[in-house]
Amino acid sequence: MSNEQTVLALAARLRDAEYARRPVAPVRDEIPTGDAALAYAVQRASVDARCAQGERVVGRKIGLTSVAVQRQLGVDQPDFGTLFASTAYGDNAPMPLSRLIQPKVEAEIALVLQRDLVLEKHTFADLIDASAYALAAIEVVDSRIRDWDIRFMDTVADNASSAMFVLGSRPVPLAQLDLAACAMTLSQDGEVLSRGNGSACLGNPLNAAVWLADRMAQLGTPLRAGDIVLTGALGPMVAVTGPGTFTAQIDGLGSVRATFTD
Repeated sequence: MSNEQTVLALAARLRDAEYARRPVAPVRDEIPTGDAALAYAVQRASVDARCAQGERVVGRKIGLTSVAVQRQLGVDQPDFGTLFASTAYGDNAPMPLSRLIQPKVEAEIALVLQRDLVLEKHTFADLIDASAYALAAIEVVDSRIRDWDIRFMDTVADNASSAMFVLGSRPVPLAQLDLAACAMTLSQDGEVLSRGNGSACLGNPLNAAVWLADRMAQLGTPLRAGDIVLTGALGPMVAVTGPGTFTAQIDGLGSVRATFTD
């Protein structure tokens, strides 16, 4: 099978798993020589197929921003996935569990851009200047790979395990935030399930955002004004086991709620 045939076959398999809510075996062994470019080609083929069906791209997510998780998967850099309008939810809006397979949630800081980021190499200043504001966010991750048995090639091909995301409603300019020091708690029914802060995300969420801006520009698909950027988890993810509401509280950004329904 040619590389092109492999890309299209794997992309179709992962999309079918998502639509049918039936996870599949890992795909890493079918990606020749652990080729990250080919894994991203699988992701891109799925994105193209969704766009052809009327989906709208609204931004990107950054994954693997924890050094511990990078070590676990044997890589030394983050990965990225694509966000769609159909996967975006507002604070406390009902999210049907019927759309998910084995979901988990993690609290993040989202950036909303007001300028394009088209340079080959960006700086903190470029990202600060390009960001209109930050929002508290919860990302819902979900693997189409059975039992979350993933390595780097699996999650890249599977759109960085992206599923849904929830944005808070309190936009805050970056000048009013210390992104590295923002403390986070993620709770359900008053029980804190995860804690962290901005420094857990590559030392500072802007480090992750700079990496993404550079990567997307190099690929010829730069971040644009209006894009949403999920910068990465501020603490450990938490499994979703049934209907209920998770609340993320992030210093300076307020709270955001992810509500799951049958």
